[in-house]
Amino acid sequence: MSATTTPGRGERVADWLDGRLGIHSLGRTYLRKVFPDHWSFLLGEICLYSFVVLILTGVYLTLFFHPSMNEVTYHGSYVPLNGVRMSEAYASTLDISFDVRGGLLVRQLHHWAALVFVAAMVTHMMRHFFTGSFRKPREINWLFGWTLLFLGLFEGLFGYSLPDDLLSGTGLRFVNGALLSVPIVGTYLSMFLFGGEFPGHDIVARFYSLHILLIPGIMAALVVTHVLLVVYHKHTQFAGPGRTGRNVIGAPFYPVYLAKAGGFFFLVFGTLSIVAAVASINPVWVYGPFRPDQVSTGAQPDWYLGFAEGLVRVMPGWEVTLWGHTLVLGVLIPVVVFPLLLVFIGVYPFLEARVTRDRREHHLLDRPRNRPVRTASGASWISLYLILLAGGGNDIVATRLHLSINTVTWLVRVAVFAVPVLVFVATRRICLGLQLRDRELVLHGRETGVIKRLPHGEYVEVHQPLDQAELHTLTAHLRDRGELVEREPQS
Repeated sequence: MSATTTPGRGERVADWLDGRLGIHSLGRTYLRKVFPDHWSFLLGEICLYSFVVLILTGVYLTLFFHPSMNEVTYHGSYVPLNGVRMSEAYASTLDISFDVRGGLLVRQLHHWAALVFVAAMVTHMMRHFFTGSFRKPREINWLFGWTLLFLGLFEGLFGYSLPDDLLSGTGLRFVNGALLSVPIVGTYLSMFLFGGEFPGHDIVARFYSLHILLIPGIMAALVVTHVLLVVYHKHTQFAGPGRTGRNVIGAPFYPVYLAKAGGFFFLVFGTLSIVAAVASINPVWVYGPFRPDQVSTGAQPDWYLGFAEGLVRVMPGWEVTLWGHTLVLGVLIPVVVFPLLLVFIGVYPFLEARVTRDRREHHLLDRPRNRPVRTASGASWISLYLILLAGGGNDIVATRLHLSINTVTWLVRVAVFAVPVLVFVATRRICLGLQLRDRELVLHGRETGVIKRLPHGEYVEVHQPLDQAELHTLTAHLRDRGELVEREPQS
């Protein structure tokens, strides 16, 4: 092509944009950015893709949902509720489920995506926790991820409270009780949130604004910032031959990672769609509209808030009177403990850095066994969460196992204090045992089961030396601390 050839329209548009946005230089820098290849990195992508599904399905649902608590008489496709007085919010939810084309599928897809989103966030954060990727310089990004999890819990609460059915109303009654337990200002907080005496007439409209506008906007900004910081700090990677704190070994973003990410997005979307099509969730027509004089039997929140209810259910009904004010400790203490359990996760990077006095930058991941205290702390926290989750369904557990609900409650009360300590001790000992096994492998090699007789009559087992890749992986943490041991000569 000659130098005088007139550029095409597409080339002129690209040049115009590049001159104003720097697209070419940005693309040249970041399209070839290397991403490490490990299955655990898919957890973060599941978070992102389920969040996208939530946004897409949420936009569709907003077109048909009416966030009003004004009472109407229902006349729709669901015959058992015809002629029943209910709020516009509940009636529009029934219309979405039975009269809007694809409405029930989208509703269930939205709810399942929410459950997967929170589950993926928890698993993703635990992966980062146990491998130590939260260390310098990624502490701020850890806080962004933790804030996303914290907001996700409340976003889910606001979301399943919108239909104004009996189950969600029971959950709001729980929220109202928690607010009323706050000393001095509890009544004011309840009146402010509900716009008057519970249940008020404004709660659905207020939660709707928070659910579709404020919190999603903050979460979207945090997601973008979180991803940008990942790109800026570069990906962490597991130790291995050729991997150092100054490089990243993997595939480039374009075209390899982009093709994988695109395919994985459709895989996540398709899987969620299949689950939503075959597994019913939150059938509000079964519960009926909310009435303040009724409580749903066997009411359970979504799994991610079950531990909060467990705190209240297993707490004794203590009350004390101070200076003429009654403190309902049976609710107040759980209200205080609930955020503390979450705050522990958020501040842990700073606690560990302070205790260990580690101010170095870290770009290689730890094997959990090589950080026994951290691994034991995480396992202990998970055990406490699971115990409280069981406590939140103590009535269901008692019914299914044919036990007294008092027996289940007392078992959970004892387990809350005993099990985390036992899990901590056991996990730490397991980690130390695995470290000892790794050390033996490095020093002596792998057992072959072959017995050899030496010239002077002694019998010894022949050990097979580890290859250099295995040796590098098993000794990376010792090399990082300057404690590398020398291998003994093989027989």
